Amino acid sequence: MSSASDAAERTVLCVKLKKELPALKEVPFEGHPLGQRIYDNVSQDGWKMWVEHMKMLMNEYRLNLGTKEAQDFLIEQMEQYFFGTGVTLPPGYTTETAKP
Repeated sequence: MSSASDAAERTVLCVKLKKELPALKEVPFEGHPLGQRIYDNVSQDGWKMWVEHMKMLMNEYRLNLGTKEAQDFLIEQMEQYFFGTGVTLPPGYTTETAKP
């Protein structure tokens, strides 16, 4: 079921991609101040980029998201990814030059 409001999709000036793009449909980490800030300033495409980066962090650092330490680490990394100085790749990390 779609409505007229669905046709007028919300956009944001994405802090990551520096252009006006479709916004997230819901607040990530509702109740956390960073979640609202991301909702207000990050596009769907910018968020997808973060999700891929987050997967790499989880794998490289072998994070257990059941621990507060891992959750805090990802929140800190997310803040830097979108609003800070950027990201630092894990020590020894190299990107693949070819994908299957």
